[in-house]
Parts: sequence; C-alpha cells; structure tokens
Amino acid sequence: MKLHIVLVEPEIPQNTGNIARTCAATGAVLHLVHPLGFSIADRYLKRAGLDYWDKVEVVEHDSLQSFLDAYPPKEHAMFFASTKAPACYADPDYTSYGEVFVLFGKETKGLPEELLMQYLDQTIRIPMRETLRSLNLSNSVAIVVYEILRQTGFRDLQQKSTYLTD
Repeated sequence: MKLHIVLVEPEIPQNTGNIARTCAATGAVLHLVHPLGFSIADRYLKRAGLDYWDKVEVVEHDSLQSFLDAYPPKEHAMFFASTKAPACYADPDYTSYGEVFVLFGKETKGLPEELLMQYLDQTIRIPMRETLRSLNLSNSVAIVVYEILRQTGFRDLQQKSTYLTD
C-alpha cells in the first residue's frame, strides 16, 4: 500500500521537518499544499528533518484546489484528519486500499470546515480529553501513519532489530 501524507498550508517549519522524517522512515509520500508558512529552504525545517530530506518523496501543490483536482477524493481513498470528526482514526480498514491519502490542516485552523462537511464520512480524529484543543501536528501525523502501517502488518518496513540479538 502506498501512503500519502498531505499537509494543507502548514505554518511551523519544525513540524513539517519532523513529518518529513516520519515519511522518510515509513516510505510515505509527503504532499505540501501552498501557501506554506515558511520557505522550503528554512533552516529549522532542514534541521528538524535532519539528513532525511533526500530519502522522502515531496510533492508540492499550488493550492488545496490544485491538490483536489489532481487527486479527486471520490476516486481515491482519502481521509481528512480533524478534531471535529465523528470517527476515530483507528476505525477505517486501511488494508482494503492500494493507496491512502490522509490530509492534515494548518496548525492554527485545521482543514477548511466546508471540506470536512463535504466528506464527513471520510473524516477521522484522534481521541483526547474534551478540554484540550488538539495534539501537535507532527505527533498527530505519526499516530495516524503508524496505525495505518500497523493494520498493513508494517509491510516493507524493517521489523527486527539489527543491533540487539537474543
């Protein structure tokens, strides 16, 4: 299964750098939807991604609409992460898809509400205490990515340590 992580208008370079590192470690494609709140050359972005930038496939899109035109949600397995979603991120059966896209919104506002309402049955959330607004974006991405990979048996990922032996 091919996994695509889509960041819609990310604002904090360190989050995007950490997410790029997660994508590199898992083989997920990283889509960056403009406008970005930083430059791709930003030193904080590069530092957070460490030396993994050459190991991640990054696709840039001029706008959310250009992304949706390139990958119509009705034709792709697409999930929209939001604290407002009715379904838990672990509820969908991701194993039935050859390709999965998960969209995450900008840190301050999330995804546009009209988009969420249009695809309400494809929205997912991470359960947490009601009194808190949200988790950090890079942590949220990691949680969802590893649930999808867990469901697929961590296919194509190293599962045994090469450092510790019995």
